Amino acid sequence: MNSYPSVLSVRRLLILALLFSSMAVMSARSGPPNIIYIMADDLGYGDLGCYGQKVLKTPRLDRMADQGIRLTSHYAGNSVCRPSRYCVWSGMDPRHAKVIGNQRYVMQDSDTTVAELLKKAGYTTGGVGKWAMASKDEGHPNDHGFDFWMGFLDQSAAHNHFPDHLWRNRERVTLPGNVVGPQEEPFRGRVSVKKVTYAHDVMTDEALDFIRREADGPFLLHVHWTIPHANNEAGRALGDGMEVPDYGPFLDLPWPNTEKGFAEMIRRMDQDVGRIIDLLKELGIDKNTLVIFTSDNGPHHEGGHDHAFFDSNGPLRGYKRDLYDGGIRVPFIARWPGTIPAGSTSDFPSAFWDFLPTACEVAGIDPPDGIDGLSYLPVLQGLAEPEREALYWRFDMNQTVKQAVRSGNWKLVQPATDAPWELYDVDTDPGETTDLAKKHPAIVQKLISGFED
Repeated sequence: MNSYPSVLSVRRLLILALLFSSMAVMSARSGPPNIIYIMADDLGYGDLGCYGQKVLKTPRLDRMADQGIRLTSHYAGNSVCRPSRYCVWSGMDPRHAKVIGNQRYVMQDSDTTVAELLKKAGYTTGGVGKWAMASKDEGHPNDHGFDFWMGFLDQSAAHNHFPDHLWRNRERVTLPGNVVGPQEEPFRGRVSVKKVTYAHDVMTDEALDFIRREADGPFLLHVHWTIPHANNEAGRALGDGMEVPDYGPFLDLPWPNTEKGFAEMIRRMDQDVGRIIDLLKELGIDKNTLVIFTSDNGPHHEGGHDHAFFDSNGPLRGYKRDLYDGGIRVPFIARWPGTIPAGSTSDFPSAFWDFLPTACEVAGIDPPDGIDGLSYLPVLQGLAEPEREALYWRFDMNQTVKQAVRSGNWKLVQPATDAPWELYDVDTDPGETTDLAKKHPAIVQKLISGFED
């Protein structure tokens, strides 16, 4: 009698193997949710269509808002890059953060990051873009919870969209065609004069590759893009800035070149958010992935760019380096199909230091004691809002310390060291035009007392 299995038996075994394999993949993909946190650089409250932008088009981000939630009172950690990011990583507000200005800071062993916490909970952790708090030898994201990092380590290097290298973990990755410092202009309008490598594209492709590798999850991915920040390196070398390889559809418009470059960065940013969401759908994991999009601070006015050209701060007063809302209130869109109600909005005041406890709640773990943030997950889900007393900021700009508080509808601002405090009702006066401090001295004193905690 023939002891070999029949063709039919082999087919049955193959079918069973495929079935069990498929069930294993489905089980893995229905486990703890993935989290993707996308942060633009110097994007203003008014730069997106869903926040009132009239000239620039952001169809993918607008669709993301239609499919999820848009927060209208979300605040950056601070008014510039480095301290703002520290608040995201640590869950600390600027009263307790170790860095409140753009002075050099490298992450210390005593700093606990959201990546470290989720890694201990079984998440694979990755990031691309601007870390801002390391050198090659100290403060490296690999030493602070990130299994993978591709992008910039130091703050100043990230001010150039055409650097000569990036870092993939601890490996120095050369970018072909790029030269740091004075150079011939590498493009004229639509046609490149010489081959250059756009750092944003490299980092975005690395983010997409990370998602593909870790599709079975759970994973945490930070995408900290460097657009639409001005290209300060090229601006110094070339005079009018160079933020993109070409001006795309904006080439022939009667705008200054810096504004064409800014518009093209917004277009690319929007397009790449769409690429990330499309990949999640393709991999079948979009319903098990929370995607958040925001900006590190308000719009910039540097490198030849005029923040007013596209009305980047919308109805708000001020811009980057201010603690008026134009400098710190930022777009926030979250998408999680089946968990976040589509087309919803909330005016609940929240801030960057809330991300760490939110990520912990999504991952099913407790946040550490001693942080300032609270989870906004119930807000995203359309449930009862958590109780919040106030949000606090301190910003050190060349030894001039600015401070601000937001509590309910009240916003208190001290625009310079020892300057009089100003009080605004941001519900009725979002542009912070009418100072009510003399009319409500008791409210001023109550809010100031919070800095003593």
